[in-house]
Amino acid sequence: MTDLKRYDLRGVSSSKDEVHQAIKHLDKGLYPMAFCKILPDVSTGDQNYCSLMHADTAGTKTSLAYIYWKETGNIDVWAGISQDSIVMNLDDMACVGCYDQIILSSTIGRNKNLITGEVIAKLIQSTVDFTENLKQYGINIHLAGGETADVGDIVRSVDVGFTAYGRMQRSKVLENNIQTNNVVVGLASYGQATYETMYNGGMGSNGLTSARHDVFKHDYASKYPESFDPSIPESVVYTGSKSLTDKIEIEGVEMTIGELVLSPTRTYLPVIKQLFDQYREGITGMIHCTGGGQIKVKKFIKNKRVVKDNLLPIPPLFNLIQQESGTEWKEMYEVFNMGHRLEVYCDAAYAERIINLSKSFNIDAQIIGYVEDCEGEEVHIHSPKGKFEY
Repeated sequence: MTDLKRYDLRGVSSSKDEVHQAIKHLDKGLYPMAFCKILPDVSTGDQNYCSLMHADTAGTKTSLAYIYWKETGNIDVWAGISQDSIVMNLDDMACVGCYDQIILSSTIGRNKNLITGEVIAKLIQSTVDFTENLKQYGINIHLAGGETADVGDIVRSVDVGFTAYGRMQRSKVLENNIQTNNVVVGLASYGQATYETMYNGGMGSNGLTSARHDVFKHDYASKYPESFDPSIPESVVYTGSKSLTDKIEIEGVEMTIGELVLSPTRTYLPVIKQLFDQYREGITGMIHCTGGGQIKVKKFIKNKRVVKDNLLPIPPLFNLIQQESGTEWKEMYEVFNMGHRLEVYCDAAYAERIINLSKSFNIDAQIIGYVEDCEGEEVHIHSPKGKFEY
């Protein structure tokens, strides 16, 4: 069975083609090449300012968290889910330079018969804890409350989403203007940053439907039928060989495979704030490699080819997913971040300074590629697993 066929049967898409088709005629905002849609300043009408509103969720990662919680009784897994959803908003916004004085509101839909009040309390408290931690780095997030709804008829377990609003000076907006001869600095998604409490496997909140079904064993299908869409053919439901509680050792740290796949989406906000404060003039673009993985940048270039020929090592998590699924390596780079989830496009003179800044937070970084002219928009990946063109 091909990868695309398997994705289709599971009701997911790595490219979101249908979504992009549905929105292709919508206004792209004040800065069409910005990573997030940017609107006029709706609060005062001041032409010197602009507004951003961004919404996202933790996706189907909640389904895996649900099983892990039921299997282990570990309520702390839900703290990672709050972080997943928050970071998918905040780090997108940060890629245009909006990383401070942000208003955040949650939308949680649950099946009350399965998701307890204790889980809801953990989701809410961990939101507070995460935003309090960011304050140490000069990043101020204001919590506006939100909505928690009991919607068991339409949500099988729980859906966790956030909406973020920010206002900033137009002069400080970073609109992607990626240039020929720019270099690409990749910041690792794995390891343990100075502001993290444990090893991070590098998983964001993309590709979880495929990852959980490809890695974990079929026993979970009968034990937790509420964890997947019943219309999915049984042949593509939990087809892997691993248990959530199987152990794996990485960099001297022992953890369960469930913990590895459920690693919270790393925020780069402390690093990004410093990048804008110190090196803004040398940065021409910033890409958060979420949906679309390593080819995300294609949406933000014109008549350019991005060649990634010096990638960071593939972390154990993504090797595990590939081994369990048999997914073609070319497809892996389209679905997963494969080791770095933030790309900074810059003048070569700034690269070493950006790398050193990232490493000061214990986040590995290096020049992973360069930009050249071409007709159209292309991404070429030269990896130990092969050379791939997109």
